[in-house]
Amino acid sequence: MPLSTIRAMRRLAGLLVLGGAVWAPAAHSQDASAPYADAARQLVEAALADSSAHARVAEIADAFGPRFSGTPALEASIDWILDRMRADGLENVRGQPVMVPAWVRGAESAVLVLPSGDVDLPMLGLGGSVGTPAGGIEAEVLVVGSFDELAARADEADGRIVLFDVPFTSYGETVQYRVGGAVAAAEAGAVASLVRSVGPTSLSTPHTGTMRYADDVARIPHAAVTIEASETLRRIQERGDRPVVRLMMEARTEPDRPSRNVIGEVVGRELPDEQVVIGCHIDSWDVGQGVQDDLGGCVVTWEAVRLMAELGLRPRRTVRVVLWTNEENGLRGATAYRDSLGDDLSHIQLALESDSGVFAPVGFGYSGAEPGRELLAARVEPLIMDLLMTGSDAGPTGITPGGGGADIGPMMRDGVPGLSLRTDNGLYFVYHHTPADTVDKLDPGHVARAVAATAVLAYVAAEMPERLPHAVPSE
Repeated sequence: MPLSTIRAMRRLAGLLVLGGAVWAPAAHSQDASAPYADAARQLVEAALADSSAHARVAEIADAFGPRFSGTPALEASIDWILDRMRADGLENVRGQPVMVPAWVRGAESAVLVLPSGDVDLPMLGLGGSVGTPAGGIEAEVLVVGSFDELAARADEADGRIVLFDVPFTSYGETVQYRVGGAVAAAEAGAVASLVRSVGPTSLSTPHTGTMRYADDVARIPHAAVTIEASETLRRIQERGDRPVVRLMMEARTEPDRPSRNVIGEVVGRELPDEQVVIGCHIDSWDVGQGVQDDLGGCVVTWEAVRLMAELGLRPRRTVRVVLWTNEENGLRGATAYRDSLGDDLSHIQLALESDSGVFAPVGFGYSGAEPGRELLAARVEPLIMDLLMTGSDAGPTGITPGGGGADIGPMMRDGVPGLSLRTDNGLYFVYHHTPADTVDKLDPGHVARAVAATAVLAYVAAEMPERLPHAVPSE
């Protein structure tokens, strides 16, 4: 075990025993949190006792690798998880059938032919893209920095490969070029499109991800190249040359295949039909091990429920962990799960998703009526504040406004309060959707603290007598 990890675990142990005193929640706002303090202490002590949660992430990642929708690796990992959940003592463990898309990458390459001779450009085809003709596509590249620049230079794009060289600002702002770049390039007459990888920095690591076509626009191949490759092609163009790239992609879409959402519970002792739903997505892209996105989040939420079962903590309401399938390229799992709930979601106390990496926990983001956030914060924050990282760029600690996630989005649109685990995730988009999203990027101490905070929040939400208010369903 690395020295840094040993030190981290020792620091975590210090949260439990300080000068011989048993760990206790922070002193402020004790009144509302007092009924839950003993259960919280048990959950925190168990979560911080060792690095078993991190070990479980590593075991799954190493055994199954990437878990892309429609692949045997995803289904084998789901079988393994279902078996382990049953062994963990979770109740009502089951797989919920879902049909998912099957996009197959195939062989692919991008080669800079001119002006320097054949130079390989690291690349990844984007999920859902069509392939090139069998012999590939060789064409001049037009480098643009925005959709507006492409529109202004549309007469230059015909018959060329358009590259969107757009530096990362935020994921939400920059990802539009990955998602919609092929449509914009095809409308201008391009034969293929490339996008600068959506991330803040790179060690020659391309980023994949999903993209979309429009029904009334020609479908052209669409791929991501590394930041380094994108900047190289721009420099060549700015010197007055026209770079030529040969792009080859065997990408194809096959018929939908069966998959499953994974569900396990600790059934509530008084209100078993009311639920606190926590989870993540078990699928990943087909490169790397999908650890920060999102296997770490899966184990954090699973472990939170497992600890309740192990400790015999059975709260008033049911706590359900759901590992959704097919978040990355379809959200079929989220849609199927929401459809299975029926028209009335009043029985769901809240839904929490962990899908922003597992780094040092900062708190939880809450979307819903403000009185509900305040009600939950008063009961939870005093119990978890010592677990949270302070003074980071990730913002204030605690349960703060604004949260949710893609898989719980369908429930949130019907009024369910939605939360997300917030972490100090400044490196998340460095690893996101790349071959570098592997176990070594995950710190055991971060995982243990995230488990502890998530377990406490889920237990309190399930145990508190008050119901959290639902919002008016959105259209």
